[in-house]
Amino acid sequence: MKLGTKGRYAVMALVDLAYYGKGKPLALTEIAGRQALPLTYLEQLFVKLRQQGFVASTRGQLGGYTLAREADTIRISDILEAIGEPLQTTRCKKESVTGCLGTKGQCLTHDLWAGLGRQMHQYLSGVSLADVCERRLS
Repeated sequence: MKLGTKGRYAVMALVDLAYYGKGKPLALTEIAGRQALPLTYLEQLFVKLRQQGFVASTRGQLGGYTLAREADTIRISDILEAIGEPLQTTRCKKESVTGCLGTKGQCLTHDLWAGLGRQMHQYLSGVSLADVCERRLS
């Protein structure tokens, strides 16, 4: 069970944009530099984030990216789902008919990991970009 780089980088970049952008466009080079993220990877992520309505782009010399919505309306879980990196705590997929064991059965620990996944999703659904920026996490 691991949150991949796509998810971590997308959240880091959007928190940076919310914190430092304050409604003005930020260049991805600024975000990449502050967060020590690879620029080419960030460019690919922002294509998806723009398509999913999380960011808006502005062209030109003073262009860059801004949040397309208010930071308090963007949930961390939504970001992960938008870029195709939902939390996966069990080894079987939700749509799988064969289950964890490949025999339509579930392993003995399936409910444990599924419950953990639900708790993680519930937590991340309750945290917004604004919460992270304003350090309102417990």
